[in-house]
Amino acid sequence: MSAGRILESSQLAAAGLNLQAVFNIADLPPALRGQLAETGDFCQLILLGHGGRALWDAVQRSGIVSADPIDDFTRLTVDRWFAAEMPAQRYRVLYPGACPVGLQALGKLAGWHHASPFMVGINATWGSWYAYRAVVLADTDFAPTPALTGVSPCLSCATQPCIAACPGEALAGGEFALDKCIAWRRQPASTCATACLARIACPVASEHRYCGEQIRHSYAISLRMIEQYY
Repeated sequence: MSAGRILESSQLAAAGLNLQAVFNIADLPPALRGQLAETGDFCQLILLGHGGRALWDAVQRSGIVSADPIDDFTRLTVDRWFAAEMPAQRYRVLYPGACPVGLQALGKLAGWHHASPFMVGINATWGSWYAYRAVVLADTDFAPTPALTGVSPCLSCATQPCIAACPGEALAGGEFALDKCIAWRRQPASTCATACLARIACPVASEHRYCGEQIRHSYAISLRMIEQYY
């Protein structure tokens, strides 16, 4: 596919979806491409994410009230974006949705994602205060987005305050202990029920840390999933 225009949407950015990357489906690693199931004749994959507090602020302004207002707002924003800027282009939203998509793998391809001790992706720009919000198949002709370069900020972190801040000692053994994390979060009146103290203790890009309301919202969802499956 020949290089087209660069994806730089002010409409998406204004809605808080300020991380945007485009991949040609034919160029994706085979394992990742296989996860996409039937891609039809779509030729590109668009990965959208958010960094910092802007998305949450936009969701609050929208007035959406639902079980997952962030996902609902994201889907609505994608629909409005295509309708306003690319009404002739076909697209299909894979995520949010039931189709399993390797979000972290896509994030690594985009250069957004590095591993952290507390198992949340991290990068030098946003710290851990970013997330993947949409994966879209489209018949667009954007120029593929060059991957961001750089290494994990964790590699130069001498004090590693996240490890000491974890009250469940889930990071103490040199590898993340999921069983310890879950056990601590499920305790009555757990200090990590609706927050991750290790993540909050991380000093990288702390100026972008979510507000308390967004942190509680996100971790309440994950706690419900823990209670459902464990």
